[in-house]
Amino acid sequence: MSKENNKKSKRSHVSLLGLLFGNRNKQLSFLEEEQLQSPIRTIIKNFVANKVAMTSLFMFIFIFLGVLIYPAVNKIDLSYQEQTQQNVSPGFNMMKVPKKLQGNIKEISIGATFSVGLSNDGEVFVWGKSKITSVIDVKNIPDNMGNVVQIAAGADHVLAMNDKGELFAWGNSRNKQCAIPDNLKQVTNIKRIYSGYQCSAVVTEDGMVYFWGNTGIMDFKIGDYQGQIDKIAINSQGVLGLTKDGQVVSLTANELAFSRIPEGMGKAVDIALTAQTGAAVTEDGKVYVWGNKSKNIHDGETLEGVVAIQGGRFHYTATLANGDIVSWGQEAFGQAKVPSKVNKANISAVYTGYYQNYAITEKGNAITWGLKGYILGTDNYGRDVLSRIMHGGRMTMSIGAIAIIISITIGIIVGGVSGYFGGKIDMILMRIAEIVYALPFLPFAMTLSAIIGNRISETQRIALIMVILGLLSWPGDARLVRAQVLAERNKEFVTAARAVGVKQKSIIFRHIIPNVVSVIIVSATLGFASAMLTESGLSFLGFGVREPRPTWGNMLNGAQSSTVILQYWWRWVFPSIALGLATISINLIGDGLRDAVDPKANER
Repeated sequence: MSKENNKKSKRSHVSLLGLLFGNRNKQLSFLEEEQLQSPIRTIIKNFVANKVAMTSLFMFIFIFLGVLIYPAVNKIDLSYQEQTQQNVSPGFNMMKVPKKLQGNIKEISIGATFSVGLSNDGEVFVWGKSKITSVIDVKNIPDNMGNVVQIAAGADHVLAMNDKGELFAWGNSRNKQCAIPDNLKQVTNIKRIYSGYQCSAVVTEDGMVYFWGNTGIMDFKIGDYQGQIDKIAINSQGVLGLTKDGQVVSLTANELAFSRIPEGMGKAVDIALTAQTGAAVTEDGKVYVWGNKSKNIHDGETLEGVVAIQGGRFHYTATLANGDIVSWGQEAFGQAKVPSKVNKANISAVYTGYYQNYAITEKGNAITWGLKGYILGTDNYGRDVLSRIMHGGRMTMSIGAIAIIISITIGIIVGGVSGYFGGKIDMILMRIAEIVYALPFLPFAMTLSAIIGNRISETQRIALIMVILGLLSWPGDARLVRAQVLAERNKEFVTAARAVGVKQKSIIFRHIIPNVVSVIIVSATLGFASAMLTESGLSFLGFGVREPRPTWGNMLNGAQSSTVILQYWWRWVFPSIALGLATISINLIGDGLRDAVDPKANER
């Protein structure tokens, strides 16, 4: 009889567990019974079963690791600006040479964000980010140019010459850089054509230089050297010349960094310019570099046996007498790092400009190195949008996390004390909470930021934003904690703690609060997303973190104009997606935790 009763009891026990887990016939293991007894394990099991919450968790972890790891690996220079890379669209096609041109390359010229190639049969090709404005695209090559024999790419335009000596120009002509001067139409002995930043030039066989375009920036002045020039080099500020007798001269009236040409170099055979320096190769194969010193820009002075040199924006590329190619200077985009396969191939010519390099093999194929493009484009200062999104995400999340830590800490203290003691203490604390809660959050934060923010440093300003967000967000957390403590304070474990003489502070924060921590975590998760949105809103309105330090909010602030919205969509779409995915995933995680904590929510 006793055995039969034990079997019935066991069957009843298994049946009850089967009802709880949806399988009446399955006997639970010890671990499953232990899981049933653990609230934390039950919460975890319910959360894992929620596919939406789990997907959101993985999404948030991916975003969080991205904004944590990327800024640690790729540092950001807050002072960085590059006018030649402004508003570049996403993509990696800056050095994607057309297949039709490969194997038939005669020469290549490099613009700020595009390149122009010329085939051996006189056909012109354009690739890269060729769209200058909404209506100007340098891919719109003029018809009926005939057999083109020379090309020259400027920052935003192209100059070409056919076998009859006729000149053609297209692209941006805002400063008349595409308007061929009338006096050139009668010149038939053009030796070489050049394009620069909003300017164009030609050098004739008899040493004459013709220059047109934005002469206000360049302030071109040839003086007594007219009729003696063999070749020139142009950057965004001025012009450097090489005379037929090997003398390096400045052709700019203004005093620039590269205008102070060193003495005693000897006879030069080639010249080049970067943004802030000049370089020359002498007939004994040595390189001289002068101007504003920057990272690695003078490394080429140790080279010997150099026969030719070309300059990019912040780097040089030289050809040695043995046929090897070397590059040096800044390597932000790998433009100064020559691939090993270049010096294993038979190179017939090298073309360098801005951040790109092309080495042409004897078979007419191009080997490239340097800037291929930007995965998410650039902004109006030429800064990489991806890098700013990652660094901005770290800033936005850090401000949100610290603000919610401040808010939750105050909420736990005020709510715990208020709920446990009740009476007058409860009334006073809740009235204070209601006063803070009644403050108009955004106007108050904007006013405080405007008054104090201009008197403190950027770091102090960021700390102020964190404190403001935390100090104005705690009333909701305090109310939630108070309600939970009111429900817990009369339970047996609290009564037992009082009976054995446990201090009231310990009862609140070591016994009651741990029992309601799951609800606090849910509130903190939802509050984290809210704090991120608030910070982004303040920065968007100009009262939060300011440029050049990035956050998702101030990145959107820089994309308010209709021009940006219509033409430069990547500047607002990608920051919006990042902010939206982060806040939505956090909210869905919070909803999943709330459903996991509340058993009744799973029954509905």
